[in-house]
Amino acid sequence: MPKNNLYGFTLIEVMLGMTLLSIIVVLLFSTLRISAQSWEAGENKIAQVSESALVYHFFQRHLATARPLWKDSSGDKKFSAFEVPASDFAFQGTSNTLQFVSAFPASAGRPGLQLFNIEWAEQDGKNVIKVTITPFFTAADGQLWEPEEEILLDDVQNFQLAYFGFDENSGAGFWQDTWLDRRKMPNLVKISIARTQEMFWPEMIIALKIANFSAQPVPQTQP
Repeated sequence: MPKNNLYGFTLIEVMLGMTLLSIIVVLLFSTLRISAQSWEAGENKIAQVSESALVYHFFQRHLATARPLWKDSSGDKKFSAFEVPASDFAFQGTSNTLQFVSAFPASAGRPGLQLFNIEWAEQDGKNVIKVTITPFFTAADGQLWEPEEEILLDDVQNFQLAYFGFDENSGAGFWQDTWLDRRKMPNLVKISIARTQEMFWPEMIIALKIANFSAQPVPQTQP
C-alpha cells in the first residue's frame, strides 16, 4: 500500500502567517477607527452647520422684520434692559446687546408684536447669547404675560454687533458700535460670533426691511 505523503507547515510558514494575520487585524481596526472618527467629525460638522443656520434664520426672520415703534415704559413694568426715558424708540443697540420689536406669526403660541432683548451674558459658568421675549403691548385685564427667556447659542467666546446708517447732516454712511436714542433704525446690522474651540463663523449682515422710516411715538395699547 502506498504511503500518504502528508506535509505540515514549517515554523517559518506559521510565523509568516501569524504576522500577516496580525497586520490584517491592525489594518482592519485602524480602518474602523478612522471611519468612526470621520463619522463623528462629520456629525459634529453637521451639528455646527445646523446651529449656524438656526442662528442666521432667527436673525433673518425676526431682526430683518423689526418695526420702528416706540415703547411705553412709564408703567410699573419696564420691558427693557436699557436705562432709557419713558416712551423711547424701541430699537436700541450696543456692541453686545440689542433690543427691537418684531412680530410672531399668527400660528405661534404667543402671536403679535414682541419686544426682543438679546444679550451676551454668563449663565451656569458659560457665555451664552440669551434672548428675552416680552409682548410689546400691555396685557389686557386678566391676562398674565411674562417675559420668556431662551438660550439662542451657548459656548460663545465673542459676540459683537455693529450698525450701518447714514448721517443726517452729511448723508455719509458708516458702521458704528452703538445705536442709541435714535428716531429711526439702522439700515444694516452686522453680527460677529466666535465660539469656543469651534469652526469659524462667518459674519452675518442683516438688512432691515423698514430702515429709512423716521418713527413717531405711538401709544402702546392694544387697538
